[in-house]
Amino acid sequence: MRIPAHSVCTAIRDDIVSGVFRRGSRLTEEQLARRYGVSRVPVREALRTLESEGFVVTRRHAGAHVCEPTEQEAADLLEVRTLLEPLGAARAAQRRSEGHLRVLRGLVRLGQDRARRGQDEDLRSLGSWFHETLAQASASPGLIALLTQLRHKVAWMYAVEPAAAPVEEWVEHGAIVDAVARGDAERARALTALHAQRSAAAHRLRRTEPVRTSQHSVNTERVRT
Repeated sequence: MRIPAHSVCTAIRDDIVSGVFRRGSRLTEEQLARRYGVSRVPVREALRTLESEGFVVTRRHAGAHVCEPTEQEAADLLEVRTLLEPLGAARAAQRRSEGHLRVLRGLVRLGQDRARRGQDEDLRSLGSWFHETLAQASASPGLIALLTQLRHKVAWMYAVEPAAAPVEEWVEHGAIVDAVARGDAERARALTALHAQRSAAAHRLRRTEPVRTSQHSVNTERVRT
């Protein structure tokens, strides 16, 4: 069975984001094909995609390497995100479906419950799911793709400190959903802008981690698509 290139791309991206491949390290087609148990063809396609996304750079006479973003480039990412997330919320207020609202409201309920219980690990994953769903509710494929790429890159470059007041953070999420539900695009935009600015202050640049060498095969049921 031929493993699709997008699954290989997701696996390589996840390993870059999690620090399996450190910044600046070389990525060879042979190495990656062995690691994920695939042929070189989907690896080659995946590397082209990751280069277009800014995770990989191809150097003349040296091949593919993991990018080494500067601190300024990392700071720019956060700034771009604070501009695009409010736009996504405003569009969500105009285009969201009832299904999106159900998921968003369910996430807010869970988030508020976990915040009261102090379950920080759950809050991180719920927060990511919340913002992903909010972006999907914008019904704008181009914007969704940009926001998804930004989330991956921010997770790669930054560690996020636990919220000092997690209950208040999830109250903010609830207010955003209320604005989206009412179709109030400007309020959704303003609330999300404020939320994004506060969130940016909790981000700290990661230190580069050493390469890990464990081998694994691509499992298309495990890899997110």
